[in-house]
Amino acid sequence: MKYDLTLSAPLLNAAGSLGFAPEPHSMLDLSSLGAFITNPISMQPRSPAAGTRLLTFPGGYLLHTGFPNPGLNRILRTYASRWARTSLPIWVHLLAEHPHEVAEMVKRVESVPGVGAVELGIHPADDETSVRAAVTASIGELPLIVRLPLERAAQLAFALNDLPIAALSLGPPQGLLPDAEKSLISGRLYGPSIFPYALKVLQDIVRSGIPAIAAGGIITNQQIETMLAAGALAVQLDAILWCGKIPAISIPSPSGRPNDS
Repeated sequence: MKYDLTLSAPLLNAAGSLGFAPEPHSMLDLSSLGAFITNPISMQPRSPAAGTRLLTFPGGYLLHTGFPNPGLNRILRTYASRWARTSLPIWVHLLAEHPHEVAEMVKRVESVPGVGAVELGIHPADDETSVRAAVTASIGELPLIVRLPLERAAQLAFALNDLPIAALSLGPPQGLLPDAEKSLISGRLYGPSIFPYALKVLQDIVRSGIPAIAAGGIITNQQIETMLAAGALAVQLDAILWCGKIPAISIPSPSGRPNDS
């Protein structure tokens, strides 16, 4: 069964941008978000990536973290009560490492109060068969959002459009940069230089018929509104949040006059 998403606002934080639960004393006005997306969570603990983890380039930067997290058991012990108390719906972002593991993780988070949806993170190297297996294993009682790597999103969107997915979201593309020792470092790309590419991919995904959540290099209210006008159900913010900012946008009211959000 496919579940539609209901959002009080079309702004979201991207997975990996604000931690595992909303901070009560955050400098950001989190009330402007329609939901809070957790950092990526795996079944087993994951350690931070070794070596160079951050490299800059004109228009953005490359981040290589390894998605460190203490594993689902500890996450639930530490944060489940906070998820239940927050006023924001919690979308739990799960890493799609093995279908049987992600199926178990989905079952466990479904019963946690405050959890409103599951977002499944797809690895850029996974083939279509692996992706379909992971997505199928993640279908449960909660709306399922599938986060696709930007560079493969359009291709995979059409391969998944027969599955009961509530929405597709866009994850950062992968890139390579040399570090100080001239070794090539692989990682996720962020920054305003990504925006034109993300906008093009969004248009391609909209054609698949699955609701799309945009992301990629979005730092201004004009870019948010451009993505929404291009057909995005909502917009995820990443790097701009680390600067302590949530851009304000104007959302049309039912009367046709804009309201400041």
